[in-house]
Amino acid sequence: MADELVAGILILDDDPGTRAALAHVLSAEGWRVEVVTEARQALQLLAAANWSLVVANVVLTGLDGPVFQILRELTEAPAPAAARRVRTLFLVPEGAAPTAQPALERMGLPFVLKPIHLHDFLERVSDLLLEAGVLAQPIRHEFRRPSEQAPRKLAPRTVGAGRMFASREDYYMTEEEIAEWERQEQEIEARKKKRRKPEPGSQFGAS
Repeated sequence: MADELVAGILILDDDPGTRAALAHVLSAEGWRVEVVTEARQALQLLAAANWSLVVANVVLTGLDGPVFQILRELTEAPAPAAARRVRTLFLVPEGAAPTAQPALERMGLPFVLKPIHLHDFLERVSDLLLEAGVLAQPIRHEFRRPSEQAPRKLAPRTVGAGRMFASREDYYMTEEEIAEWERQEQEIEARKKKRRKPEPGSQFGAS
């Protein structure tokens, strides 16, 4: 459909590794992807452009801040007649999970825990894009075994084709690459936990 050409995903996260990985994977399909590191930037972009999905670190939005409230209202709003709506996926760092996870579950808001498992993340994103009205059907991925690998490349493709990756032939991540990315995510989170301690009165832990 024509509207798929302008569908966009807004990412709010302050971790460089997470931002780069998510932007790379999502933009490979041809979606318009914007990345911001501060809640105020997210507010500005939410007002300035149309989005299909917002992926937001809950530490940066808080559970009672203006960005969180706006995202919650957008998520809970009834679907318009055109069946286009904004969906939200919250990223919950390990340090914030004890507080944020039960709160998000109680409110019925979608989230994924950090470190992110890429398989689950991609399927969750596809389901939310389906709800947003920019996909015709959910996407389920089959990743190739090492014996089936061919040289990876990025090739021209039709924007809005309804696949998370450009195509199985044009772009894919092997199981080994996914495992390595997830291992690095876990190491980053472990280092953060060692470096940072929650300040007295702080609502959350490390982001």
